[in-house]
Amino acid sequence: MADTSTHPRSLLARIFITPAEPRLRAGWRLTLQSLLLLVLVFVFSLPVELFFYFKPLTNPYLQQLFSGMGVLIAVTLSVYLARRWFDRRTFSSLGLRWNRRAGRDFTVGLLAAGVMLGLVFVIELAFGWLQIDGFAWQTAHPLQTWSGVLVMLFVFIAVGWQEELLSRGYWLQNLSAGLNLFWGVLISSLLFSLGHLANPNFSWLAVGGLLLAGIFLAYAYLRTGQLWLSIGLHVGWNFFEGPIFGFPVSGLTSFPVVISHTAKGPELITGGNFGPEAGLILIPAIAMGLFIVWWYTRQLVPSLSLPSARAG
Repeated sequence: MADTSTHPRSLLARIFITPAEPRLRAGWRLTLQSLLLLVLVFVFSLPVELFFYFKPLTNPYLQQLFSGMGVLIAVTLSVYLARRWFDRRTFSSLGLRWNRRAGRDFTVGLLAAGVMLGLVFVIELAFGWLQIDGFAWQTAHPLQTWSGVLVMLFVFIAVGWQEELLSRGYWLQNLSAGLNLFWGVLISSLLFSLGHLANPNFSWLAVGGLLLAGIFLAYAYLRTGQLWLSIGLHVGWNFFEGPIFGFPVSGLTSFPVVISHTAKGPELITGGNFGPEAGLILIPAIAMGLFIVWWYTRQLVPSLSLPSARAG
């Protein structure tokens, strides 16, 4: 009698199911999560965008906050469902366990990003690559200024959460399980970079800068085994870059700024209208960030491997 172990059922199993356990292979999990995300964006985000298109709020910053809620829900729900249905893992196993260290990681990441952007600002100011034009409280009431800045902090918290959940959470960990850690970090960082293609003033220098930023954020995740440090760094980078120091945030400028300045330096170094992510000025900032992350996590036992990752 013929051996049926090599017949279509076994072949399909090898194509779709991991050899180590009964779950879909990483490539299929990533594909299905992406499709699920598209459906949920259509369900949750499109109605919100249409509503604000016809009935815009008088406060543009609040509108940004509420408009982003649809995408926030779609990303979070797609990753949660994919993690449970396709990965057969808990949502918290992505690196979202809430313990004593979680809040500290987030806070350190937030402040470290402030130091990194402060370094960028000081370097550009010292070399005459920017000129300070004034401060927000000189032209507007302090309450108006800081309320707008506070709203943008919540906007960037939402952005940092959803982008890290997707990039350093679902993408990085599934790509690493299906391929290896090197390719997982590289491909997830490249996808993170290309996710900004639609941003104003995007360039090939921006691709390289955001790729480097993605690798840096992956390093922060790998040093702690949790996403909170990466989320804090992401939120802090956007917040200090834009509302505090007045740089464009990956090409975006629709936010209040505390320090208003005019860029005067070479675009190759400063990043021009896209912001520091598209300039060589990013390199010393990332170097500073790497040192801070290393120093903060030096008492941990860094394995630079994914927590509880299994092949497939």
